[in-house]
Amino acid sequence: MDKIGIIVAMGSEFRLVESLFESEEEEKAGACRFVRGKIGSKEVVLMQAGIGKVCAAVGAVEMIGRFRPECILNTGVAGGIDEKLRVMDIVVGREVTYHDVWCGEGNEIGQVQGMPSRYPGAENLLQAVRNVKTDVALWEGLICSGDRFITERSALEGIKRDFPEGLAVDMESGAIAQVCHIYGVPFLSCRIISDTPGIVKNHALQYQNFWTIAPEKSFEVLKQMIEKI
Repeated sequence: MDKIGIIVAMGSEFRLVESLFESEEEEKAGACRFVRGKIGSKEVVLMQAGIGKVCAAVGAVEMIGRFRPECILNTGVAGGIDEKLRVMDIVVGREVTYHDVWCGEGNEIGQVQGMPSRYPGAENLLQAVRNVKTDVALWEGLICSGDRFITERSALEGIKRDFPEGLAVDMESGAIAQVCHIYGVPFLSCRIISDTPGIVKNHALQYQNFWTIAPEKSFEVLKQMIEKI
């Protein structure tokens, strides 16, 4: 693949991915910010879409309509909801679902009626991650998305009750996955664990410290992945 779209939510994430570019030019479309350029031999379009499912979905539609990427990657931070995860680990979304959607009888928890209950990551993109050489811990599994920043043990337990195999929670992957499903664009979410809500008592401090520790090493995994796609 020669043209790759990358969507992030926050400015801090945007700056870390942007640092991987060898050359770039910036443009804006409404509330969306784009940078186009090269990472290795690949043409890449990077977008900061904003936080939450609506911003993520709008951003994905803009990305697809304006730039026609051959695939879309979603990256950034996520909360770890499995006890084996540690801050700076990376969770690769073999599947993505919503933890805050229920459309009634006849639908699975997390399923928007008429849509899949889970959105699989594109196999060729998953294989690219599997070929990355790094000492960062990579975990492949389920990412659960919803419009809620998880802070309490009770919220974590509710998600794990519905999705016991869930590894991470974020606020955007599900919406981008759904848009990519609708438009037929291969998709993968790779999320860096910034904190482990409900597992350790000081998870808010974990999140604050995450940005001072400088997670460039984790974002370097993204650069390798892009080169292997």
